[in-house]
Amino acid sequence: MLELLVGGVVALALLVFVVMLPLMLLVGLIRLVVALIVLPFRLIGALIGALFGLVAGVGGLVLGGVVLGGGLLLAVGIVLLVPLLPLLLIGAAILAVTRMARPRAARPA
Repeated sequence: MLELLVGGVVALALLVFVVMLPLMLLVGLIRLVVALIVLPFRLIGALIGALFGLVAGVGGLVLGGVVLGGGLLLAVGIVLLVPLLPLLLIGAAILAVTRMARPRAARPA
């Protein structure tokens, strides 16, 4: 019985070393070759991605600065124009009163 068990273990070891090990090495070699074939495309893709990321980051910063600057200018303009609003209303009222007080020119017949 022990000899049958030892024979089975030897047959299993022979199967591993003769069939499985070369198949594993072949699969590993195929994966290595495919990885080396694909490597330049992966490097180009990473380079293009980094380039687009850099351009988008700088563009986003510039656009954010423009929007922030425009908003700041608008806010400062509103803050400066609000105290002038009564003067503008008084000027518009004076203009309206003077236009109404002036006689209209006679229309030629």
